[in-house]
Amino acid sequence: MHVDNELSTEMVKWRHHLHQHPETGFNEYDTAAYVANALEQMGLEVHRGIGGTGLVASLAVGDGKGVIGLRADMDALAMTETAEGRAHVSRNAGCMHGCGHDGHMAMVLGAASILTRSRDFNGTVRFIFQPAEEHGRGANAMIKDGLFEHFPVDEIYGAHNIPGMPVGHIATRVGGIMASEDNFVIRIRGVGGHAARPQMAIDPLVVAAEIILALQTIVGRSVDPADSAVVSCTEIHSDGIRNAIPTNVEIKGDTRSYSPKVQTLLERRMRELCTGIASAHGASCEVEYTHEFVPTVNWPECTPVAVRAAQAVVGADNVDGNIAPMMISEDFGAFLKVVPGAFAFIGNGTGDATGGVPLHNSKYDFNDEILPIGARYFAEIIRTRLPA
Repeated sequence: MHVDNELSTEMVKWRHHLHQHPETGFNEYDTAAYVANALEQMGLEVHRGIGGTGLVASLAVGDGKGVIGLRADMDALAMTETAEGRAHVSRNAGCMHGCGHDGHMAMVLGAASILTRSRDFNGTVRFIFQPAEEHGRGANAMIKDGLFEHFPVDEIYGAHNIPGMPVGHIATRVGGIMASEDNFVIRIRGVGGHAARPQMAIDPLVVAAEIILALQTIVGRSVDPADSAVVSCTEIHSDGIRNAIPTNVEIKGDTRSYSPKVQTLLERRMRELCTGIASAHGASCEVEYTHEFVPTVNWPECTPVAVRAAQAVVGADNVDGNIAPMMISEDFGAFLKVVPGAFAFIGNGTGDATGGVPLHNSKYDFNDEILPIGARYFAEIIRTRLPA
């Protein structure tokens, strides 16, 4: 299977246009219109407005009853791109494709182009373009809007580029491959006062400091060592000034884990520690704890399909079928709670080479070199699962 120069050039054109015109979750109006136009030029009928800005196009070949979904995410990040000299730099201030969703869309469009021309499978493929992955709401929005009732699939497959993995490598695993993400906001209320007279105040910053340190004991002393979990405090804000002890302090952060049991434990221990420490100081505290992403858990019957497709594209020596789970989170997990499927990682580059800049970095860029790999991988999944 080969991606010709014309399609490779077309995929780069798609990717660069999408990179230049990023849009955040549920605002992907121009993105969806551009993708829909590309699909329609291939002769596919496109159904728009699913879960907001999501869209689906289907291609049926032969009389096969099998239906396989290929998914790409569409949204960008609300951050400023700082890559000097990049010809396709973002033109939308404060917004950039810092996670490679521009490349994911181009790869699935590439697979659609390959399959519409070759038609060397027997069944139906659905090309699913999902909004709002970054905040974990787009997949559920499409599901609630009847995605799988109106466009049923037997299985669904997705992939994500990964800086730090060499170009030409693909990796996946059976079971949990990415973690859940729960967000928390801890609001501490003390008694503000003059910085020179702390005995008149109840300092919420002292309470916050103790809470931040205590939260680190949850993983070390409450979670079973056989389980994986992360608790991260990432922001702290107060209403104090240089010479005034604040009244209010707010701590924000997130937790990661792989099972509902651990999620429940993390939330319970967080509430107990925060309430207890605040009470010991005479302060009050409330914890807002929300579940943003479910774990991404690959189905055991689908992961071998992904492995075989990857081996056909990059060779068996370049495929890891049992990669260690990652603590990053992905909205694709919501789909896998409803239908069977599997998710894989595609190497974007390592070190100082092209594609080695980390995800969510202001200098990140998707590596155009892997566009043909991704397109061929997705097309090969269809050939593997729906043989002619």
